[in-house]
Amino acid sequence: FHDLGEIRRATLAPNKAGHHPTDRERPAMKILWILAALIASIAAPAAACAPNERGIVAESVWSKATPRRATTAAIYMHLRDCGTAGDRLKAIETPAAERAELHSISMENGVMQMRPVVGADVPAGGSIDLAPGKLHVMLIGLKHPLKEGDVVPMTLIFDNAGRVQVESAVTGLGGPPPPYQHKH
Repeated sequence: FHDLGEIRRATLAPNKAGHHPTDRERPAMKILWILAALIASIAAPAAACAPNERGIVAESVWSKATPRRATTAAIYMHLRDCGTAGDRLKAIETPAAERAELHSISMENGVMQMRPVVGADVPAGGSIDLAPGKLHVMLIGLKHPLKEGDVVPMTLIFDNAGRVQVESAVTGLGGPPPPYQHKH
């Protein structure tokens, strides 16, 4: 089975002989489906973090190159919390810009709006994506343009994990995210 939906369809679909589950069989199959979902939800966070990983792990940290006169840039990443209490990203520092903020993007009255947000929660054993068109890090007041191949150092500041050092790989202007991973 590839996903829980496939398990559910298999437990409620007719078998090869065309037999549909009876009303007596359905509760047992429903229990099996619930157990499969429970096992998958417990195993997923455990699979996301290696046994030696603790706290926050930043992966696939990247940004696109900027035009020569650009004063802003966005940085994207995947954040995982390998702890048991959850955490909150509350600030970002970088020498590459005057300031760095978390921003969210939403559609309002047919117009895309970008707004700063105070922080981002990373659930215990879970993860969040800072991605194009979603929550992301906004560098404001770039000190120089970002060029393909550059690395942008940043410090992510969390309530529990404290200061986490990361580096953002810079891709070409129209390029996709790099296969770059930087773990902390």
